[in-house]
Amino acid sequence: MVCKLRTKNQRRKPVLSAAMAHNLLLRGLKLIKQGFGTKTNEIRFWVEKKSTCEVCPKCATICTTVYDRREVIIVDEPLRESAVVLKFQKRRFYCKTCKKPFTEQLNGIRKGARVTERFRSYVFICCERYSNLSTVRKVARCSSGFVYKSYYEQLRKTRIRQDRHWPHTLGIDEHFFKRNKDYGHRDFVTMLVDFNQSRLMDVVEGRQVDILRATVGHVRGRENVKNVVMDLSETYRNFAREFFPKAKIIADKFHVIRLLHPAINRRRKEALGDNRSLPVRKLLLANGNNLDPVKRMILHKGLRQYDALREVYLYKECLHKLYRTHGVEKARQGLINLTDAMAKSVLPEIISLRKTLLKWKNEILAYFETKITNAKTEGYNNKAKVIKRRAYGFRSFKNYRLKLLADCSRVRF
Repeated sequence: MVCKLRTKNQRRKPVLSAAMAHNLLLRGLKLIKQGFGTKTNEIRFWVEKKSTCEVCPKCATICTTVYDRREVIIVDEPLRESAVVLKFQKRRFYCKTCKKPFTEQLNGIRKGARVTERFRSYVFICCERYSNLSTVRKVARCSSGFVYKSYYEQLRKTRIRQDRHWPHTLGIDEHFFKRNKDYGHRDFVTMLVDFNQSRLMDVVEGRQVDILRATVGHVRGRENVKNVVMDLSETYRNFAREFFPKAKIIADKFHVIRLLHPAINRRRKEALGDNRSLPVRKLLLANGNNLDPVKRMILHKGLRQYDALREVYLYKECLHKLYRTHGVEKARQGLINLTDAMAKSVLPEIISLRKTLLKWKNEILAYFETKITNAKTEGYNNKAKVIKRRAYGFRSFKNYRLKLLADCSRVRF
């Protein structure tokens, strides 16, 4: 499109045929002249509108009287890595009916804006292509504030056009968002994951039942939800029971097994000291069924000296054994036998664990019917933390939500 007509010591002049001008310029514009700007790799087009009349925005009267003209500079989408600037002679027409002047508008440019919509789309594509703000700012030749505003504005528009509905299997979990500056407490967000389409369905600020109900209450098809997978959260269970009355609530296997991990670490510190480099630390938390026979024998031999630690560890292994059971009835009987054995213990950790298992008995047994875990939700949880870490944190929850939905919902713009 651009070629040299003079020697290398003279300024280049771009050549643009009539057909190229018709395809590259905005609709309704005609090219007057072209040239290079004062900045490096900047092409300028002097353009004007083809129409000789305009419609008054107030009374819809066709006006032909030009009140005055003024030149405005508009940034357009780059052309072959060269910035494109449109110098537009904007006319002001005089409406004889309203007795007031008005300014003509162009297709593809917002009222009062100095960039085209094509340039906003270009900035959004750069944000999707590059991983950091400085690179986008350098390539698009615009400010950080404009990049930030254009990107999340486009995400917001795309999200509004999406049609959401509840899936058959839903995963619920929360993660830390930021610390509240006013009161100092930790603010959490709730993630709702669609297991059927393997995508993040929505993100809610907070984890209270009334907030969840108010935020996602408008989504259709909640009677179609058959399974809801979650951790051992009383709040989420109350929300699922109220909001999805036909759904089966499933307690996540991983969260049930790790109930005794804090107790094991605490008993280990009391017995062996707070030394995280000890090899026995990982052996105590690992599944004993997967350990090497020699390591298992050495571990059990060492635990004979510490009765409390040994008892907590054995009950942890009983939970692993419970989840190796096949069949709902066998699992129900195994859970009854486990809780009956826990009733004889005097350790506070075991007493608390027994109460939790009895309280979540139906949800724990529901796993053996469906074999569904909350692994997908935990995966999106981890991805959300990576996004937040790469951005060095988010101040606005609305922008944080849009970013997660764009990266975790399989939506391509």
